Amino acid sequence: MTNGERTMVVVGRLRAAPLVGWQFACAVLLGVLAARLDWGGDPATAMWNMMFAQPLELMGIAAVLGVWAYMIGLWRRRHDYLRHDGATLYRGASARWPLTLVRGVVVARGNLGLHSVRLVVDDDSEVTRELAKLYMLDDTPEAVRDGVMFAAARVGGRLEAVTVH
Repeated sequence: MTNGERTMVVVGRLRAAPLVGWQFACAVLLGVLAARLDWGGDPATAMWNMMFAQPLELMGIAAVLGVWAYMIGLWRRRHDYLRHDGATLYRGASARWPLTLVRGVVVARGNLGLHSVRLVVDDDSEVTRELAKLYMLDDTPEAVRDGVMFAAARVGGRLEAVTVH
């Protein structure tokens, strides 16, 4: 893969299969919840029944729509590559990090409880940068970690033992 005069080396690839499955599950669940709503009577009565007589189903619909919106946001990155050009590590077109600042790669649990591959970057911040969710990786996390760390070592980055609390 080339980018202008630089040769790109692919470290990992993201896949789309989990996203299709989650979107299908959200569509089925949304259909089931919408079918269970009481749509009878005039529109005012139907709205009152939905708001006050069936609030749990309405909250379920809102939760399914929220998960579906999150999956659609991830859909934009479904065919991104994790790649480097010898100086910079790229995740698709959305994020980039200089390889000289990469100190380590860890697998950590995110805010929603999902595991992800994260970069430890030496930019005077206490947070790690998310590289990709584990279920989105087409390769094993160890292969991605080794590829990133090999690229960082070739550039001359300082490799350290990394722990995440």
